[in-house]
Amino acid sequence: MNYTLNQLNVFLKVSQTLNITKAAEELHLTQPAVSIQLKNFQQQFDIPLIEVVQKKLYLTDFGKEIAEAAERIIEEAKAIEYKMHEHQGALTGKLKVASVSTGIYIAPYFLGDFIKSNENIELMLDVTNKSQVIESLELNKVDFAFVSVLPEHLNIEHIELLSNKLYLIGNQTSPEKNQELDKLPLIFREKGSGTRHVMEKYLLNRNMSLKPKLELTGNEAIKHAVIAGLGYSIMPLIGIKQELDKELLKIIPRKEFPIESKWMLIWMKNKKLSSVANAFLKHLESTKTELIHNHFSWA
Repeated sequence: MNYTLNQLNVFLKVSQTLNITKAAEELHLTQPAVSIQLKNFQQQFDIPLIEVVQKKLYLTDFGKEIAEAAERIIEEAKAIEYKMHEHQGALTGKLKVASVSTGIYIAPYFLGDFIKSNENIELMLDVTNKSQVIESLELNKVDFAFVSVLPEHLNIEHIELLSNKLYLIGNQTSPEKNQELDKLPLIFREKGSGTRHVMEKYLLNRNMSLKPKLELTGNEAIKHAVIAGLGYSIMPLIGIKQELDKELLKIIPRKEFPIESKWMLIWMKNKKLSSVANAFLKHLESTKTELIHNHFSWA
């Protein structure tokens, strides 16, 4: 056998996407180039790696085993490259971060300067809902997580970043009269979301109904639903700035708002942090005040 790292990488990407076009896009290659590399890789095995059923790609059992092996080989190859850079005096390695979905409005700012200043660092940023972020921490899949609600059952360390203010929002035609909150058609985030957790806690503390008018996945879907007049929602200010500026949404004034929490970077207390992770913590501690002033003073 005489396969190359490039062939392994192409096969791994195809195995993850099960789509030649998507794999080509993610690898920044043409579709024919991916097909040729995949064909050359397959020719080195007597057993099929992939099968096509009704125009859809599927991994064979053998293909799944080779994909797992390819992932391990590629990670080892990256580790060799990291060690070379370390011996040359450069900070190198992988920084693995998870963020709750609303955190996408802040995470790039806290990560940006660090990544730009250390070109040999590979960033893995997974944006998902709160329950999956906490699971990634528990399973040691990530170094850090951006959250606005601390997990109660985990032994963690954290750095406070900035205030997270949540307001009742409607569209530009929404009346502002002081109706009972649980009488409004409220749109909720999906279960497992940090925003939903804060919203439900607020309503429960006031003995209000938790029955949503509509339940949607993701902040963007909720914003569009509110703009379309389907109801109201409670959302973090950090995620609606553009819509407020464009007068697509408005804050419905109520004396008990905003609901406040804190944006935080968290990590497992007993986790042995890599040199890259430690360097990021030091960078964050020394720059967060200036960064918050430069990018979030409006909030």
